[in-house]
Order: sequence, then C-alpha cells, then structure tokens
Amino acid sequence: MTLAPAPLPAPTDKRRYVREMFSAIAPRYDLLNHLLSLNIDRSWRRKAVARLAWEAHVPGLFLDACAGTLDLAAELAGRRGFAGHVVAADFAPPMLRRGAGKGAAGVVRLAAADALALPFREGAFDGVTVGFGVRNLEDLDAGLRELHRVLKRGSRLVILDFTTPPSAPLRSLYFLYFRWILPLVGRVISRHPTAYAYLPASVAEFPPPRGLAARMESAGFRDCDFRLLTGGIAAIHWGQR
Repeated sequence: MTLAPAPLPAPTDKRRYVREMFSAIAPRYDLLNHLLSLNIDRSWRRKAVARLAWEAHVPGLFLDACAGTLDLAAELAGRRGFAGHVVAADFAPPMLRRGAGKGAAGVVRLAAADALALPFREGAFDGVTVGFGVRNLEDLDAGLRELHRVLKRGSRLVILDFTTPPSAPLRSLYFLYFRWILPLVGRVISRHPTAYAYLPASVAEFPPPRGLAARMESAGFRDCDFRLLTGGIAAIHWGQR
C-alpha cells in the first residue's frame, strides 16, 4: 500500500499556500495535533528537546524556527534549570498569536519571520529546534543553510518531523491512517478542505531519515544523526555547526 497522490502546491506556490493554510487552521491546530497523534506528539517534543544539549549553554539564547503555536518552544522554556530565552519564529502570525502565553512569561519571545530569510545575525543562537516545519519549506536546502548560519559554532540543530516506518506491517497501517482517517477527521474539525490531505502528501515527498541527514551535512552540519520514534512514525535529527 502506498500513499495516494494528493494535490500539492507547485514548488513556486508552496510558500504562499503553507502560510495561508496554517493561518487558516490556527484556531484548531493544537486540538488536532494532540487528537490525531493520540497525544504521542508531547513525548516526541520532550525527546527532541533532550537532544538539544541546552544545558551546555546556561543561560543561552535559542531559536525555535517554524514555531507554530509554540509547543516546542514552551517545552524547552519549561525545562528545570533552563535560564535562557527562546525566540519562537514563524511566518504565519495567527499561529504565533494562538500560542502566545505558553511558557513562562518573558522567556519565550515571538518573531514573525520566514525560516528562509531569518532576521538574525550569524551565530546568534546557542541552539535551534524545528518541529514539523522543515518539511514545509519551499527550499529545504536553503532553509538548512539559513539555520546553520544563525547557530553558534559548536551548537546544535534539532529537527523533529514525520517519516515513514521501515516495518512493512506498520507502514501499511500508517498509510491507511494517513490516507483515510487523518484527512477526514482533520477536514471536519479544521474546516479546511486540503490541509490534512497536504500533510500525508508532504510526508511522502520528504527525504527519508538518512536522506535528511545527508542534506544536513551538505548544508554544513557535522556529527549528524537521527533517532526513529514510535516505530518510525517520526524521527529526531540533530547536527552541530
């Protein structure tokens, strides 16, 4: 069984489509994330933050790119012993507004910014996270280079995103869920006609874990590695500048 073809935006139209889509589904985004993942996404975020090695930079300044409604930024900011700040950047302001208030007051700062053209100086951050965001970039390689640019030398990028399970039985169940159940539930609750059909289609086109690790290396990262989560439904990638 394979993922059925779904209408994806043309590469030149992807940025506009993604911004408009996430702006439209922002009011129900958190509900659908937790519902459709059976709350497993919360543990994924905890594991992603654990890979950031933020403890080596206390206090420090961290970037959560493609921050959405700030779940990953808030997870980092809420860690015991965290004494720095997190800049949560996203190019869909309705998503940021929806997440405003998550995390300790004054610790998470919002920035309306595109991950392909971040308004920060080179080497500004002690660590960067991206949760379910690089898959949506119009130009993945350019985005990875930009994330590399804003990291300090020796600091780490951590990416959390969906992937395809390597086990054939699990992959068949996963595709069935992604092809039929997720788009139906997502469409009904979000009231958006294509957002939750775009999700499985974008995962199908996303590089597999080893491929993404190779793209990170090409962007300048070193010591790149990954860990599969929940049987390979998602994966955490990391690499050092």
